[in-house]
Amino acid sequence: MDSTQLRALQAPLKDRYRETPEAATITLKAQGTLDDGSIACKVETGRALAVAGLHPATGGSGAELCSGDMLLEALVACAGVTLKAVATALDIELRHGTVKAEGDLDFRGTLGVDKTAPVGFKAIRLGFELDTDAPQEKLDQLLKLTERYCVVFQTLNNRPELSATATRRA
Repeated sequence: MDSTQLRALQAPLKDRYRETPEAATITLKAQGTLDDGSIACKVETGRALAVAGLHPATGGSGAELCSGDMLLEALVACAGVTLKAVATALDIELRHGTVKAEGDLDFRGTLGVDKTAPVGFKAIRLGFELDTDAPQEKLDQLLKLTERYCVVFQTLNNRPELSATATRRA
C-alpha cells in the first residue's frame, strides 16, 4: 500500500468522524473465562484461545502466557502497525523493520513481599530497528508521530480512567 491508497482508504472515515464525532468512539472489548483446574484465565482473542497464567517468577510453570508479556506484545503490535502506517503516509520506504518492547518488573510488589515495591512495570522501553535510507530527521518525525498515534503507547503514557466491578452471577 502506498500513501495515496492509504489516504483514499482513510479519507471517508476521517470525513465521517469530522461530521459526526460520536461515530468515532467505539468500545473495544475483551473477555476471558477463569480456568477451573489451575490459576489461569482463558482469553478469547477472536482468532484463538490464549491461556494466561502465573509468570514463573510468581510460581507459574511458564506453560501459560504471562499477561505482562501480553501487554508488551500489544504495545509491539500497535506500535508496529502505527509506524508502518505513518511511514506509508510520509512516503518513507522501509525495507525491513523490527519492533521490540521490554519492561522492568519487581515481583516483590505483586507477591506482597514488600509493600513499598510497585505492582506493575517500573519502566517500559520501546525500540525500532529500521532498514531504510531515510535521513535521521525523517526517522525522528516517524518516531514522534508513531508515539503520538499509537493507541497502546498513549494509553500507557496517559493513564486512562480505570474502574473495576465484581458481581455475583444470578
